[in-house]
Amino acid sequence: MIDGEAVAGLRGERLDWRFQAVPADAHGRTVAEYLATRPALGDLGTPLLTLDAAALAHNLDLMARWTADAGVELAPHGKTTMAPQLWKAQLDAGAWGVTLANLPQLRVGRAFGVRRLLLANSLLDPAGLAWIAAELDRAPEFEFLCWADSVRTVELMDAALRDAGASRPVDVCVELGGPGGRTGARTLAEAEAVAGAVRSAPTLRLAGVAGYEGAFAHDASDASLDIVDGYLRRFADLFGRLSFEVDAPIATAGGSAYFDQVVDVLGALPSARVILRSGAYLIHDDGFYRGISPLARSAAGGERFRSAMHGWGRVVSRPERDLALVDTGKRDLPFDEGLPTPQLVRGRGTAPVADAHVSALADQHAFLRGADVEIGDVVRFGLSHPCTAMDKWQLIPVVSSADDAAPVVVDLVRTWF
Repeated sequence: MIDGEAVAGLRGERLDWRFQAVPADAHGRTVAEYLATRPALGDLGTPLLTLDAAALAHNLDLMARWTADAGVELAPHGKTTMAPQLWKAQLDAGAWGVTLANLPQLRVGRAFGVRRLLLANSLLDPAGLAWIAAELDRAPEFEFLCWADSVRTVELMDAALRDAGASRPVDVCVELGGPGGRTGARTLAEAEAVAGAVRSAPTLRLAGVAGYEGAFAHDASDASLDIVDGYLRRFADLFGRLSFEVDAPIATAGGSAYFDQVVDVLGALPSARVILRSGAYLIHDDGFYRGISPLARSAAGGERFRSAMHGWGRVVSRPERDLALVDTGKRDLPFDEGLPTPQLVRGRGTAPVADAHVSALADQHAFLRGADVEIGDVVRFGLSHPCTAMDKWQLIPVVSSADDAAPVVVDLVRTWF
């Protein structure tokens, strides 16, 4: 499902000043040569983002088992990490394919030989459609699927593919949206018209229905869960009305917040291949997803995902009694779904930051209040959320476990944002 040699080849990349997480004494070495020295987390500078090998393995296994037990498939949203090494781990664990969000991301996927790509978007760029057509012609094993939410979208796709001389039809899912949401046909009648246009276009093939329930809710309140359920029932109604051009039509929805409801509603559809697109589960977090994940809401003592990412920053100033400035800010750590939360001081445990909080972030500084810290202390932060953490780092150290007394760097994950 992915070119293992291309992924393995990343270990031959030479380290240098381009990678902000890498210390200067590693410059000139390959990734493999550097990892062979078993560097310690303490050898790395700050600011820093790390991944946790133990948590990654746990989350990977847990989601693979959950989807298998639910009888659905998984095409994790690769835009969360844009890391082919992590995509490979997900595919090796049984993922059906990889979901991506735009044309540049698709090119990364194909550069690493991903053989089944789902674009959670419409593709209208003529040059991009010509490239996809060429990829489908060049590689018979390559499978590609995208979305359409209007008749005009279908017309533009068909015209561009005709101009490109496409010989294999492009599989398309009708996208169902709703008032106040993002893309997607707003009514069932509009969606049925899109489906009819796809069926009439010789360069396209109607393969299923797609949507994103997370566009309509942002918490786990009863009202939000009811809204999600209502959207999914409209989705199921649309699926039942359409006649598809493939043997196993696809019903794809499911981010990382409501995938249990997707299974409850869409899993009952006869003949549907239900594909979840959850992307954040692998990294998870200590904020938004920790509170909204279905396994956190319903597991009641059962297994839950673990946060596999942490931020690290060094106290560089104590200008006021209740204020410490830490050398990590908006350019280094995510903040759109909540500010970083102090968890411990390296070598001193949790007590110094037990009652502390981050009140604000500047570009390169965190304003840490209520902490018993000294200049030079290194603070570990819990983060929210993974989609805006990974994109700030081209190379991310993976430590054995962030909870170890002296974590060791066991891998370096390359991202392609």
